[in-house]
Amino acid sequence: MKKRLLNIYRLGIKELQSLWHDKIMAVLIIYTFSFAIYLGATATSSELNKVPIAFIDEDHSALSARIMGAFYKPRFLPPDLVDADKADLGMDKGIYTFVLIIPASFEKEILHGNQPTIQLNIDATRMSQAGIGAGYIQQIIHNEINTFLQGSSVTTQLPIELVTRIKFNPALESTWFGSIMEFIEQISLLSIILSGAALIREREHGTLEHLLVMPLSATEIMLSKVWSMGAVVLVAAALSLEFVIKRILDIPIAGSEGLFLFGAFLMLFSTTSMGIFMGTVARSMPQLGLIIIITILPLQILSGAITPFESMPQALQNVMLLMPTSHFVSMAQAILYRGAGLDVVWVDMFWIFIIGMFFFLFSLSIFKKSLN
Repeated sequence: MKKRLLNIYRLGIKELQSLWHDKIMAVLIIYTFSFAIYLGATATSSELNKVPIAFIDEDHSALSARIMGAFYKPRFLPPDLVDADKADLGMDKGIYTFVLIIPASFEKEILHGNQPTIQLNIDATRMSQAGIGAGYIQQIIHNEINTFLQGSSVTTQLPIELVTRIKFNPALESTWFGSIMEFIEQISLLSIILSGAALIREREHGTLEHLLVMPLSATEIMLSKVWSMGAVVLVAAALSLEFVIKRILDIPIAGSEGLFLFGAFLMLFSTTSMGIFMGTVARSMPQLGLIIIITILPLQILSGAITPFESMPQALQNVMLLMPTSHFVSMAQAILYRGAGLDVVWVDMFWIFIIGMFFFLFSLSIFKKSLN
């Protein structure tokens, strides 16, 4: 037993040395856990930020000026006061996302208790901003009219009072969600790539045949690749969590980082085994890349990291519960977002381990057949 463990350790060290000399893989690891996470968190923000807006003010009243003054940074750029021709040209050129037209006698109609119409033109080619911005604009105008009529922002008292409390992400910052989800996805993706590439590298360099003539079993060879590639991803993930997510992006982590990394360790047992299976089936790096595209991308999209797991059809949910990515996303969100402890996430960890054992034993059987 001691000899077997020593063989696994030494083979793992050999894998780490091979990875160190593979500069392309080293750059991929650094990029994946630094720039990729930063870009994933900041480049796809769903909040309104410096949205260009213009006004056509035909009323020239105190109320219309009050409404225009309610639009300011960071959600909106300072509004431009333009005429109709310039507004149409600006929307055609994509200069303005929103154009508000305040009709003549607007304030007068409001004071007389009438309901005048404000026209809002929206550039719907900017889908995210168009949908969110329309709601913001309606709320801003409504609040300003109430304030103008009543002298305060307090509206008529309703029979019940709705108090909204936003937990875990009070400011609704999309970067909080995007960074963590990108981080989780990269752990799965990179571990599969590294373990699969390690096996392909052995075959391309002809060193796999050298291992076969040595007193080594297929289990020892596979375990060495699992622990070495898993250790690389785990260390890179821990550094990324500390420096990229917590320090550079300033994302608060609610739960225990140690508990999350333990769950990631269980996840890596599954994904590295999957990578070795793909590396066994593929005969070259291009083939491995194609296999990863048609397998890992659906696993990530359907895991609940991008869209809520509950929004998928029930049959698809049942299938995805057999995949480790779904349980890993659920566990990671509970720990990192909501500060959950072991008493909450142990079920997900249990299933990650069980699924990982299945993938390991299945990959081991395929790997043994390929050696024979």
